[in-house]
Amino acid sequence: MRVDKFLNVVNITKRRAISEDMCRSGIVSINGNIAKASKEIKIGDVISLNLNSGVRSYKVLALPTVKNIAKTEQSKYVEVL
Repeated sequence: MRVDKFLNVVNITKRRAISEDMCRSGIVSINGNIAKASKEIKIGDVISLNLNSGVRSYKVLALPTVKNIAKTEQSKYVEVL
């Protein structure tokens, strides 16, 4: 699954376009490497967001098969580090 789509599906960003912009501007990194929006992620990858308020890191636990998941089910797919 693409990193921009994953960020949107697990409700880290509200829209996929926001995820794409974050990747384009170098905010998103996967396992320490800056990621393009089309970068494929795997289970076990660590996604880091370098925001003004600090760095947020998420570990991928599972890849969702549905388009949108509830905010309460987010912990099934990502672990906040």
